[in-house]
Amino acid sequence: MKRVGAYVLAICAATLALAEAPEQSPRPTSRVIATNAPPEVTLDIVRPALRPDSVAAYAPQIALPDVQDRPRLRPYLRPDLERGAETRPQRRAEQNLFAFSPYAISSSLVPTLRPPAIPQRFEQQRQARLRGQVCGDPDIQGTDVGRVEGRGRCGIDSAVRIKSVAGVRLSTQALMDCTTARALKRWIETGARPAVANIGGGIRSLRVVAHYACRFRNSASSGRLSEHSFGHAIDIAGIGLQNGDEITLLTDWGGGEKGRALRQMWRAACGPFGTVLGPESNRFHRDHFHFDTARYRSGSFCR
Repeated sequence: MKRVGAYVLAICAATLALAEAPEQSPRPTSRVIATNAPPEVTLDIVRPALRPDSVAAYAPQIALPDVQDRPRLRPYLRPDLERGAETRPQRRAEQNLFAFSPYAISSSLVPTLRPPAIPQRFEQQRQARLRGQVCGDPDIQGTDVGRVEGRGRCGIDSAVRIKSVAGVRLSTQALMDCTTARALKRWIETGARPAVANIGGGIRSLRVVAHYACRFRNSASSGRLSEHSFGHAIDIAGIGLQNGDEITLLTDWGGGEKGRALRQMWRAACGPFGTVLGPESNRFHRDHFHFDTARYRSGSFCR
């Protein structure tokens, strides 16, 4: 009974408030039955009115920033374009960029075609090298000799007569086999030419004092046959230079720039050749290098 009385008082207070309020536009209402109230008691609940359709009318107006207010690229300094006419904008390849060096040219230089005589001369030289090659290597120039007969065991099965190796001319056309010719080429490229370097303008020729010869070692009257008897050896006494000078083992071995170059050549020959003898080996080789391609089980013999 107390709960029903409270509801009645609430209904009376609401009715009195509505009666005293000014007239307004009718608001949508709905009748809701109280959950805990008796079935015959109902309440009118006031609900808020819906917003107008144009919600944007009540939204705050957000002003977009003007284009002029947007950040710009930071300005940069340019080199003085008046330092040279070639750097002016109309002459530059790239507009609105930094100018190139004031000494730069305005247009690329186009190389002229080679005269026909130059490739023709090159082709003639190439063909000549191919015709003059021996041992299957254009860097070894000479002639094929074939079988060389000698007394006893002397002789060469497939001999070649060499006149130049790797562009270095031999003072005497040397008779040898291809194994020795290839070893000589390797020594020139990895030993003689780097050792001489720019002394006198570089290496030009080799002074050959011995090649194929059927004889005993050290030109003795008896003993073992020299490797010269089989076309396996060559003796070199001097290195000709581009300026006309010559490095000789007899006068230059032992000191100075030329002496150091000779010692470097002697050291570099140990490997391409099996036997390397120089001025310090014995009195028979005090004025020349002896190189041969004999092979030993213990490796190259260098003295």
